[in-house]
Amino acid sequence: MGTGFSPLDERLGLLPGSQFTPWLVDSIVCLGARLPFGQVPALRAHFTGVTVSAETVRRLTETAGTAAVASEMAAVEGLEQTLPDPPPGPPVQQLSVDGAMVPLVGGEWAEAKTLAVGTVTGTGDAVRATELSYFSRLTDADTFGWLATGETHRRGTTTARTVVAVVDGAAWCQSFIDLHRPDAVRILDFPHALEHLGAVAQAVFGPGTVAASEWLGIQATALRHGQEGAVLAPLMDVASLGGLGNETRHLVTRTHAYLATRRDQIQYQVFVAAGYPIGSGCVESANKVVVEARLKGPGMHWARSNVDPMLALRTVIANDRWTEVWPVIWEQLRHPPRHPPLMPVPPIAAPPPARTAPAPAPPRPRAKTIVDGRPTADHPWRRSSPYPAKC
Repeated sequence: MGTGFSPLDERLGLLPGSQFTPWLVDSIVCLGARLPFGQVPALRAHFTGVTVSAETVRRLTETAGTAAVASEMAAVEGLEQTLPDPPPGPPVQQLSVDGAMVPLVGGEWAEAKTLAVGTVTGTGDAVRATELSYFSRLTDADTFGWLATGETHRRGTTTARTVVAVVDGAAWCQSFIDLHRPDAVRILDFPHALEHLGAVAQAVFGPGTVAASEWLGIQATALRHGQEGAVLAPLMDVASLGGLGNETRHLVTRTHAYLATRRDQIQYQVFVAAGYPIGSGCVESANKVVVEARLKGPGMHWARSNVDPMLALRTVIANDRWTEVWPVIWEQLRHPPRHPPLMPVPPIAAPPPARTAPAPAPPRPRAKTIVDGRPTADHPWRRSSPYPAKC
């Protein structure tokens, strides 16, 4: 016998094999994306009188999240194929990316990468990012950059007059900027720079000592107020002190090289005077709101395949777009595509060759890949996609 369908189910808009109305599924999934699955049934029963099991909540939420992932992937593929004009961006936009660890089944941990995009307002020390939106996925850096195109396009990153990229020193963060806005003003997150100096202070003068606190305070003030040279020189002086162990001396030398090679990214007085943010707190908050608040609860361990569906729903909620996006998810649930987009297999990158700390060098010129808000022939969009071609 073949499969059949109920005309009444079709008329009521029910999912195949489900007795729940569209509104009930909507509310169950919305709660399942916000709360542990086991907490949802009691809330549903209290407010609606409808009894559901925690397993039903889990199944519906993960299925809806998978549909959200598929629809977002299809949207990015559509952007690549049609290259539509992006919406106008703001005068100054902040773009920050960072990672947060997620506990997986079996005791493994994996990094979810998160993007935060905001409109910069205010001046001086009162500058901040507003109208924040987010995108998050558990995947490799190249795939993450490609998938995030949907959010950067929606926010007008390519047409913003100035994009300020405030990130830490990870190489994948710079590659992300190269893809989405290679001419961005690149700023090393100020608290991140202080973390490196703080590690030196504690290693040289002792953890929690007055000397370590005083030394770090002097370096922080100098760095914040345009005296980068007055920070780099003392690091070399510290490295030459007698009585330091090899490990401490290497730490000081690495910190000097780390800051010296990013000297164009630590001109904090210049950045503040221009009205740019110097901290990436918006993406660190995004990690807490989008990722950790739902995926790092007590005793939680996730199957890797279920992380992205939950992150997709979490970003829809955090971006305050549930009413707008849910109909798209619902359509995917009721009428899934016959050939859904292929899920990528992250490439296994070869380990980088050993290298010594490079000498300070001026920033290299970057080829223009965006002209008048549209990608040129050299833009990565036009070159390749990390996803296999569909049959």
